[in-house]
Amino acid sequence: MSCDVCNGTGWKVGERGAERCHCWLDSVTTRLMDEARIPPRYSRCTIDNFVLYPNEKLHNALTQARKFAAAFPATAKGLCLIGPPGIGKTHIAVAVLRQAILEKRARGLFYDVRDLLRVIRSTYNPVVRTAEMDILRPVMEADLLVLDDLGAEKPSEWVEETMTLIVNTRYNEKRPTIFTTNYEDLEETNMDSLKVRVGFRIHSRLHEMCDVMSFEGGDYRMLPPNSGPSDLATLWQRNKERLPLPARTRGPARAQLSSGAGSNMLQDSQNRAATERAKRLADPRELKWPGGKAGRG
Repeated sequence: MSCDVCNGTGWKVGERGAERCHCWLDSVTTRLMDEARIPPRYSRCTIDNFVLYPNEKLHNALTQARKFAAAFPATAKGLCLIGPPGIGKTHIAVAVLRQAILEKRARGLFYDVRDLLRVIRSTYNPVVRTAEMDILRPVMEADLLVLDDLGAEKPSEWVEETMTLIVNTRYNEKRPTIFTTNYEDLEETNMDSLKVRVGFRIHSRLHEMCDVMSFEGGDYRMLPPNSGPSDLATLWQRNKERLPLPARTRGPARAQLSSGAGSNMLQDSQNRAATERAKRLADPRELKWPGGKAGRG
């Protein structure tokens, strides 16, 4: 049905001359939201409906997110939210993304890192008629990008190269990015540290291009029905004495670290990656991409 104000032209005449009609602006916002790839579970996330409880670092993270959303696009840095699963990192990231789209009509984009890498890998299949840059270009050029669960993908040379290309491009172009991750900034000999999971280059970029905020809290997914903020505070208190993040490294690797062999782990991992890469290069069945070879993990 045609708009009564602009008769479907998308323009209306006001005191300051011709300007865009609200119907056109609404259609643009709807299109941008549809293209942002926000998962249905998070489609109604806002900063205001985030459930808070007495938790200073969580309050600080939400305050910083609120300031970022209000200032966007005039923001010097993005955000990097670090903490265990279930404490609301993705909710905060999506809330900021939605606000940027709804209020500033930004070209926003959400990707779980594992899903992004899966989609990129699919372009190496000759049956799939999607070019790699058709996937990468929107990711690298989005006004605001959310990369959820950074470091969850099994580390490999291809994973690091691909993610470095994305992060470094956005870093050079000064495009703000919001990262969430379950991996802490531990010492680099710890195989569960963020630096080991994402690589030294990305780790360095993160600290320059983002305000890094690490926090803990109660797991929202563990809440029983009809529970509230006080229950989250109780969950948080119960978990305080446990490891803040889940252990992911297998026993043998942890045993080597604890026995003092951790200093050689990174070099050994790099050597194994180089060997595997040489094998792949010699395999004519391997699918090529402009920056290297398609990874298997």
